[in-house]
Amino acid sequence: MASAPEDPILERYFKGHKAAITSVDFSPNGKQLATGSWDTFLMLWNFKPQARAFRYVGHKDVVTSVQFSPLGNLLASASRDRTVRLWIPDKRGKSSEFKAHTAPVRSVDFSADGQFLATASEDKSIKVWNMYRQRFLYSLYRHTHWVRCAKFSPDGRLIVSCSEDKTIKIWDTTNKQCVNNFSDFVGFANFVAFNPNGTCIASAGSDHTVKIWDIRVNKLLQHYQVHSGGVNCVSFHPSGNYLITASSDGTLKILDLLEGRLIYTLQGHTGPVFTVSFSKGGELFTSGGADAQVLLWRTNFDELTCKDIFKRNLKRLHFDSPPHLLDIYPRTPHPHERKVETVEINPKLDVIDLQTSTPPVVDILSFDSTTTMETTVRTLPEKGEEVCGYFLNPSLMSSECSPTNLKKKTEDMSDLPSESQRPIPLAVADALEHIMDQLNVLTQTVSILEQRLTLTEDKLNDCLENQQKLFNAIQKS
Repeated sequence: MASAPEDPILERYFKGHKAAITSVDFSPNGKQLATGSWDTFLMLWNFKPQARAFRYVGHKDVVTSVQFSPLGNLLASASRDRTVRLWIPDKRGKSSEFKAHTAPVRSVDFSADGQFLATASEDKSIKVWNMYRQRFLYSLYRHTHWVRCAKFSPDGRLIVSCSEDKTIKIWDTTNKQCVNNFSDFVGFANFVAFNPNGTCIASAGSDHTVKIWDIRVNKLLQHYQVHSGGVNCVSFHPSGNYLITASSDGTLKILDLLEGRLIYTLQGHTGPVFTVSFSKGGELFTSGGADAQVLLWRTNFDELTCKDIFKRNLKRLHFDSPPHLLDIYPRTPHPHERKVETVEINPKLDVIDLQTSTPPVVDILSFDSTTTMETTVRTLPEKGEEVCGYFLNPSLMSSECSPTNLKKKTEDMSDLPSESQRPIPLAVADALEHIMDQLNVLTQTVSILEQRLTLTEDKLNDCLENQQKLFNAIQKS
């Protein structure tokens, strides 16, 4: 069967993880890719030829979710070790650790302005953090089972979450209340996401379905049953016209939302596909799954409409399924195109382990020890350094504290001889460590209290339901 340049093509693949890929995300500039895995590592891949991959070590259990901040200067990760980490995505790989959830954390998501981070956990809660001050802000409690995913709306006013309690909830970030609720009586949603203009949400169902909801009118707009296994992840094209889905049936599927049709089935993975994501520009998308491979695909949805694809497919002479069910298998770039320079990442090559390279401790900054559990040792700040720290929200920085100048300043600082550094006195360091230990205990105590409140709320809800059933039974009799 003839192929056409408009079809999605497998451009590259990356090998380096030793277990299933759980999450993928493109950097805002489209030059890097972050991945999380069951092997407990977070990896950073560079698209430049011959570039090395970086492996970040720190989590003690499965990394469940990764995401770049809007400006790309931070990388957030969630793990089954109950922690959230913020990394600096460079060769030093510094990180700060957040401990507030009392169960595995399933997802992380930055608000569009980079000021907030939402985390979802199996402790039935969603927590929101202030990135500027590195502080926990508030929890959202209404789910009665594990929360699988939580995402900000494009304008940051809403959060959508999905849970194994078979509900999808919409939260108002201003009054911190649940303002909408979608229920599904068949399965639960593994993943949810807002479309680019924030008017609709898409859900990836454990019952093999993909659903599009209009949150303005609380209406189910589209319902796709195109997979033969649970759907694990979805990603909107930046235009909002296309949706790509990843499923445990081993396939990726591309839906045209304007036409309401399935247009491509991509078969490249061996085993379940757990994650998929479009690049910020939409010209690339990447996927990962149980085969521990990360596949990088190229497409040109911006240049073609769904009708163009159908017209071209109809001209083909073949005996396969209808064009919109056409299977696209990975292949090399088309002969009549300019050959794309690709780089294969060989897993046998040594990958830099940034956590064991003993980087200079002078670069580590912690603004809130109640959320950052690592002991921090640093030199005295230079003028202006306190407002130009690594973990400050870049959108709130002054011009002299831009990421470019900040990076330059950091590199200059790292070149300073060790004898020029001013170490903190041992007594002060011990006192700070003791304070941090006490704050850690306080944080864990608050988390336990939150968990107990949740259990109490669940029991009250059960009592109310039982009373209602009893009341209905009495009325019927």
